Amino acid sequence: MSVVTRIAAALFLVIFMASCANTIKGIGRDTANTVNATQNAGNRVGHAAAN
Repeated sequence: MSVVTRIAAALFLVIFMASCANTIKGIGRDTANTVNATQNAGNRVGHAAAN
C-alpha cells in the first residue's frame, strides 16, 4: 500500500469512529429523555389518581 492510501484509510477510520461515538451518545440521550418523560407521566397519573 502506498503512503497516501494508508493515510486516507487512517483518516477514514478516525472519522468513522468519531461519528459512531456521536451516534451512540445521541441514542443514549434520547433513551434517557424517553425514560424521564415516561416516569414524569407516571407520576402525574399517580398524583391525579390520588386526588
